[in-house]
Amino acid sequence: MVAVLIALTIGLPWAGALSVWWAGDQRPRLQHALAISFSVAAGVVALALLPFTTNAVVLRLAVGGIFGDFTFVPDGLGVFLAVIATVIGSLAVIFSVDYMRGEAQLGRYYALVLFFIGAMAGLVLTGSLLLAFVFWEITAFCSYALISFHNDDPKAVAGGIKALIMTQLGGIGLLAGALLAYASLGSYEISLFLERASTLPPTVLSVAAFGFLVAAAAKSAQVPFHTWLPDAMEAPTPVSALIHAATMVNAGVYLLARFYPAFASVPGWTIAVILVGVLSAILAAVMGLVSTDIKRILAYSTISQLGYMVYAVGVGSVFASQFHLLSHAVFKALLFLGAGAVIHTIGTRDLRKMGGLGQKMPFVRNTFAIGALALAGLPIFNGFWSKELVLEAGLNQGPAWAYALMLIGAGITACYTFRLVWLAFFGEPRGHWHAHDAPAAMRVSLGLLTLGTLTTWLLAGPFGRLLAESLPFHHLHAEGTMMVIVEIVTAPATLIALFSVMIGLAAWWWRDRLRGLEAWGRGIARAAAADFGFEQVNRHVVSWTQTAATALRATQTGQLNWNMVGIVGGLVIVLAIVMWGA
Repeated sequence: MVAVLIALTIGLPWAGALSVWWAGDQRPRLQHALAISFSVAAGVVALALLPFTTNAVVLRLAVGGIFGDFTFVPDGLGVFLAVIATVIGSLAVIFSVDYMRGEAQLGRYYALVLFFIGAMAGLVLTGSLLLAFVFWEITAFCSYALISFHNDDPKAVAGGIKALIMTQLGGIGLLAGALLAYASLGSYEISLFLERASTLPPTVLSVAAFGFLVAAAAKSAQVPFHTWLPDAMEAPTPVSALIHAATMVNAGVYLLARFYPAFASVPGWTIAVILVGVLSAILAAVMGLVSTDIKRILAYSTISQLGYMVYAVGVGSVFASQFHLLSHAVFKALLFLGAGAVIHTIGTRDLRKMGGLGQKMPFVRNTFAIGALALAGLPIFNGFWSKELVLEAGLNQGPAWAYALMLIGAGITACYTFRLVWLAFFGEPRGHWHAHDAPAAMRVSLGLLTLGTLTTWLLAGPFGRLLAESLPFHHLHAEGTMMVIVEIVTAPATLIALFSVMIGLAAWWWRDRLRGLEAWGRGIARAAAADFGFEQVNRHVVSWTQTAATALRATQTGQLNWNMVGIVGGLVIVLAIVMWGA
């Protein structure tokens, strides 16, 4: 039965993708209905997996040869992320009914979205490193195709290509690690790798550890690979919610959490993870503070919050990392879909042209404000509890300098979040538009996500047990929800973090009194607007890659012999990596 549930969790979205494609763009109502039916069914099936979590293989496909067996293991970490991908994904699909109404090529849109959801579920449920790489690449392709969905828009096409190239740099790290694991163990089984990691040659383990860190940083848009995510905002907004909250960017954090037991002892690995998380959290927060594009602010916010999750893994708190991933998935999907409702009605993403929208869009204003309060880390909302757990772990287990910087990041997060809400929904209107509140399908998604933002923190206890009971190599300790609440409320880290958040709020509230500091911060603002120089570097990387691809195109003569040379050359490189690790 469990094997059937796994097959359906992955297969239903893919079957939905085929059916939507089959329905044809002449029947949009049927396409909407099919997309909702298959995505919701996948979410229900993924939820049905929750009582059956285990660390044992429940589905095995014997492929044979060097590919080994393709296995699937429904442990707590995999099932949790499959639920996130399918449930949040289904809400994004429901929201799309109104957002994408009248859009050309609706079948292509829904097919890619459903294929994306199924690939993410497969990535987290498989027990094979090689198959995980295959699903990893499928998510990269889907994100490229969805970011470039409006393929007559040069900015959208450029954003898609950039995302594909940057995330492929991470794919190289993941593939190298997988091949080295196979060369050393003769198997792609993830559980075997975790069990025998200490027996691997130190060089092999180090290369795999840092290769996976590069993969995670690229996939989760962490420094220095983070610049692709703001450009991915050219995608339709439900896709942005899907990428940021449920699928693509979570894969990197998932990879670090999954392999933490194997790599924690590798010299320099945990401090490198902490450094990536801290830099991503604070630099992205500063960039969010100076941006005027509502979607790009949310994109920088995603990079920053993922930095908190990466930081939590680095200090050894996998539970805090994944609990914040749960909270972030809910409130960030709410914020993106709320931003989508705004953009859908007034046709601009520029905050300088908004203002006063709350009077015309009270439902969107109220739900968006709840998501913003969770992002800022105010008590009661889910983001408060999970972020406090991250900071508490950082105070107790991490270096002091990193904790101090993460506190500053929390304050900046509060400041740019309140700035975002104020500029969009309050004050005098700064544009000529005829806004209306969200229509019915949008309200369904926004309402359910608001409910989740207010309540998912109550799952701390069951979520901890879910992970602890099915991840034998992580040695997690589960506590009840009440114990987690008491621990957070009484922790010194909570008061310190709340003080930082209050400073951030006060900085925005008394912004007129602080005008005198503008000159001091002007240099930082210019650097942040220029992405602290990372954009220029990454632009060169993308340009060089495209130039190399163009040059390689000359080798495509159509002659079979040349193609064989390419295949053999690639095979030699792969064998060299395998033999090096043997």
